Amino acid sequence: MTSHGFMRMDHTDHKGSVIFLTFVSVVVFAVGCLGAQQTRPAATPKFDSNRAYEDLRQQVAFGPRPAGSAALGQTRDYIKKQLLAAGLKPEEQPFDAQTPIGPIHMVNIRAALPGRTQGRGRIVVGGHYDTKLSRDFPFVGASDGASSGAFLLELARALKGRANPLPIELLFLDGEEAVNWNWDDKSTDHTYGSRYYVEQLKKTGTVKDVRAFILVDMIGDRDLGMRRERYSTAWLTDAIWSAAKRLKRPEFLDPITPIEDDHLEFLEAGIPSVDIIDLDYECCWHTVNDTLPHVAASSLQAVGDVLLAALPAIEGRLALHR
Repeated sequence: MTSHGFMRMDHTDHKGSVIFLTFVSVVVFAVGCLGAQQTRPAATPKFDSNRAYEDLRQQVAFGPRPAGSAALGQTRDYIKKQLLAAGLKPEEQPFDAQTPIGPIHMVNIRAALPGRTQGRGRIVVGGHYDTKLSRDFPFVGASDGASSGAFLLELARALKGRANPLPIELLFLDGEEAVNWNWDDKSTDHTYGSRYYVEQLKKTGTVKDVRAFILVDMIGDRDLGMRRERYSTAWLTDAIWSAAKRLKRPEFLDPITPIEDDHLEFLEAGIPSVDIIDLDYECCWHTVNDTLPHVAASSLQAVGDVLLAALPAIEGRLALHR
């Protein structure tokens, strides 16, 4: 103490105080930056149709890819490689399908995106990656097969960094196409992969865990136009078509048409389902013309933008109805 009643600080004490105050300032600044990062809203997912188109092109380059073929095996390897690159863990679901030409080994591919909420089920977005078996011409299925596989791969990249309220499973279905040339809705010669997937849900008592199924099929058409599908769940269709109207996407049309597709297997199990499909592909459906010149990245972009915009409404609906 000095004679004036003040504590004297020598040179050593002053230096220590400066160092301590500097350390505190650095910590406060770092914590402030971390807090800003934590409170900053997550970036809106973006669908990159150029990457999706490249995935489509790569699949077409493998040639015809009917179920059980070596080319479909190459496609499967490509899909798994891209999922791994996106940070997802692909899981195979193999099975042997009984077909009109004998047993064919088929493989579904699954990949899960985590959700904030566990134990309340998941949303499944799926599409087939096989092509029609043709003995008369090389059918490479640029829209009918490759577009859905490419779409799901890009969706994996777009949603990887999103905080999904519910887990989202991406499902690449094998064996959607009939082995016989004509589709017979009174037979089981079609939708082999979706039927097996749903059968496994029933066998394990987990049907209720799939809260909604969104199917994409034939969405690459350069002149894209998708009608509401008659059998699809109304509220799920409305959520997607309402998002399309908000985005002013003319590709989503209001006329209604019935279509037999993979979603019927899910609907029959009581799972809300919707089919997003352009079957008005008159130039090319199941013909030699379903090739790259007849598909466009802009069509994949339209569906990607709309589905990403519709997801919050779908998730909100599922949060209210459990």
